[in-house]
Amino acid sequence: MMFETAGADVVFLLSRVIFGGVLAFMGLNHFMSAEEMAGYAEFKGLPAPRMSVLGSGGLLVFGGLSVVAGVYPSIGAGALALFLFVSAVTMHDFWNMEGEDAENEMTSFLKNLYGTGGALVVLAVAGAQWPYALNIGL
Repeated sequence: MMFETAGADVVFLLSRVIFGGVLAFMGLNHFMSAEEMAGYAEFKGLPAPRMSVLGSGGLLVFGGLSVVAGVYPSIGAGALALFLFVSAVTMHDFWNMEGEDAENEMTSFLKNLYGTGGALVVLAVAGAQWPYALNIGL
């Protein structure tokens, strides 16, 4: 019933591939740029910065691929929403910056915030049968 509108199944697949694929790619970047990202995480005061970067990278890869494939999408989307929200608040604290740094952090904060919204939308429909998905879940 959810995907009865003409083309909705293809649009939903495309949205999953874009949303989940970009987040999975960002997760891979955590591994490829671990040292640089760990330095930034340390600058922001995160405990165990290298482990935080690697753990968040793994979460992004798992969550992104989960959404793309439709494998445990409620877990993947929930993890993405949690990560994106926490990352927005802890890593992109534009309210503590000035000038161009504040603008850059606000942009990153807003990207994470709308990403959180996207992940929550996916979470909201995670219990439905998805077209073009493996549909493995809880």
